[in-house]
Amino acid sequence: MKTNLLLTGKIDTHMTERLSGSFNLISLEDIADPTRYMDAHGPEIPAVLATGGRAIRSDFLDALPNLKIISSYGVGYDSIDATAAAARGIIVTHTPGVLNDEVANTAIMLWLAVSRRLITNDAYVRSGRWATEGKAPLTHTVQGRTVGIVGLGRIGQTLAGRLQAFDATVVYHARHVKSVGYRYYSDLTEMAAACDVLICVVPGGPDTRHLIDRSVLQALGARGILINISRGSVVDETAMVHALQAGELGGAGLDVFENEPHVPADLINMDNVVLLPHIGSGTHETRQAMADLTCDNLLRWQQDGSTLTPVPECGHL
Repeated sequence: MKTNLLLTGKIDTHMTERLSGSFNLISLEDIADPTRYMDAHGPEIPAVLATGGRAIRSDFLDALPNLKIISSYGVGYDSIDATAAAARGIIVTHTPGVLNDEVANTAIMLWLAVSRRLITNDAYVRSGRWATEGKAPLTHTVQGRTVGIVGLGRIGQTLAGRLQAFDATVVYHARHVKSVGYRYYSDLTEMAAACDVLICVVPGGPDTRHLIDRSVLQALGARGILINISRGSVVDETAMVHALQAGELGGAGLDVFENEPHVPADLINMDNVVLLPHIGSGTHETRQAMADLTCDNLLRWQQDGSTLTPVPECGHL
């Protein structure tokens, strides 16, 4: 008999094929009244595949009293209350490692694009202004800069390695000192004042909400560049817009926003900002690897109760 697996969002054909032999796939998006369905059938569901950012909090867990596993499609899991899940004996898994390279590459791409004004210079050529106005204004080098990484986990360390190609001085801020050869700052504002570029790679959630606040932005300064590839909640977006408008911050490269997919009009109208639609890991190859690991965790759990990549809160289960 197949195990019931509740899908909080859409999955691709490959994942469907891998899972349908072992699981009865139930998509919340295909149910007219999800709340009524969960009230009636919640006890019949031991497994959830979380995708699409749907919040999984205590009320969701209450509706599934026999839930044993939540396999999350993605490395970030701030939409899932993993602590509450662990307290109920529910294993939460995610997909670390497989997207390190691509997200680090996206950070580098944003930094280069902002520093060398890639988008505005592209527009300069396309508009015909090169022919009528002559050479475009000079930009600033990326070589030999001091780059501060906020969060030195797997992605942060991959990013630090990439930065060596630009002769960067890498410094970092994290909850704990790491066994790495980079200078550690316990005070984020102090680090920002010492940096030309600040790159955010910390997880989302209440602990990091508005970690990048007005004081950090002011310390980074009028020549500084902010890159955010973590979560929109990490940056005080209102303070950032004000700093950019006031000339207190030199530029920003953003893959994430506080109220996605809605982006403040003020940001859209700025030429010293590069905006991406949350595509940090968005390549066919990386998404395939994420899908496979999401499925592998579910199939391993069904086979023997173990998982490959539990989140830290569930490592003891």
